[in-house]
Amino acid sequence: MSLLTPDFGLLFWMLLSFAIVFGLLAKYGFPVITRQVDERREYIRQSLDAADEANRKLAAIKDETDAMLSAARVRQTELMKEAAAEGEKIVQAAKDRAAAEARKLMDEAGQRIDAQRLKAADDLRREAARLSVNMAEKIIRRQLSNADSQEALVSRLLDEVERDESSSQI
Repeated sequence: MSLLTPDFGLLFWMLLSFAIVFGLLAKYGFPVITRQVDERREYIRQSLDAADEANRKLAAIKDETDAMLSAARVRQTELMKEAAAEGEKIVQAAKDRAAAEARKLMDEAGQRIDAQRLKAADDLRREAARLSVNMAEKIIRRQLSNADSQEALVSRLLDEVERDESSSQI
């Protein structure tokens, strides 16, 4: 009796014990194992489905984020253009106000200069008239010391007044 060539009895008992163990395993062990394998397979399938769904959601979120970034860049560009235009308007308005203020100051300065020039000319005329009257008074006093020269002066002045009136009526 060797292990490589067992007796019929030994072979029978080995086959019988194998069949009993196999039967017990088939009835109680294999269903548990196959159920565990099926559960594991289902868990893996659900995990893969969840991963696919997560990838789809991630792709959708990425697309949405890209669209939002693109819209934000467009809006940023618009805001920058609006800010630049508003800045130019403010600068132009400030320039216009400064130019208007400068014109106003120049006009006021010109008016003051004209007023001072007219006042100076008026003062000069008054002074010239006063000096002329003083000189004429002194000259007339000296020349009108006698009655004949007084009468000649009066008649000459009357002639000039009549000439001025006749020339102004024409």
